[in-house]
Amino acid sequence: MGTTQLEAVQEPKYWHLKTVLGEALDSEFAVGEVLPNERDLAARFGVARATLRQALEQLELEGRLQRRRGVGTTVAPPRRGIHVGPAERHWPGQGPDDWRAIGCVEAAAPAAVARLLGDEAGDDLVHTIHRVRTSERQPVATDILYVPRSSVPGLSDALSPAEHPHAVLAELHRLDLEGEDRTVELGSARAEDAKQLERLPGAPVLIVTTRYVSAGRVTAVSAATYRADTCRLTFGDSGAVEIDTDQTRQAS
Repeated sequence: MGTTQLEAVQEPKYWHLKTVLGEALDSEFAVGEVLPNERDLAARFGVARATLRQALEQLELEGRLQRRRGVGTTVAPPRRGIHVGPAERHWPGQGPDDWRAIGCVEAAAPAAVARLLGDEAGDDLVHTIHRVRTSERQPVATDILYVPRSSVPGLSDALSPAEHPHAVLAELHRLDLEGEDRTVELGSARAEDAKQLERLPGAPVLIVTTRYVSAGRVTAVSAATYRADTCRLTFGDSGAVEIDTDQTRQAS
């Protein structure tokens, strides 16, 4: 294995090194393979170990590397394809659904969610369902589903904590779902989401916000937080539209 020197570039040296390392991961290493130690890698690329660590940390944040205690730094498996745009419309908890409700409370909707709900939220409390999504037995997303009281007027007031989320979802399923729209943006994991996703607070995440429309109004809003390091979100019938930073990088 020869020595590769970095040429003078305008971007930060560690960022350029990250790109070079990423190309090496694609061509020279297999999934699960342990990387050489920092001293050898720094010598190969002709950089200080501090620069190397910055590049490795960035690759770890992007899900290209995993650091395992007692093992070292290994090449991470490809991102899981997570379908978030079903061909047929379904209410949350209906149809092919791999979300699990973990709790439900009545609370004021955050200002951003209240704006999405419009007049249906008002100053009233909304049913707030917390859910978690798993893939291959690993947590990949958390979700908060906001359902105004006016959307589920037939809900009983005498519900136990265990019954509450399922009762709200059951009432939603009685409505005719007319449409839904989604937005996706990059964000940082909040402390409560990070704990559920087994990540550190502030880790990069993909936030998928969905509005559900029934009877010409927004009936519920979902704010789902997906791990950006292990998930590839797919949309549509074939999943042809993907959020995949690996493919984006290779195409650029």
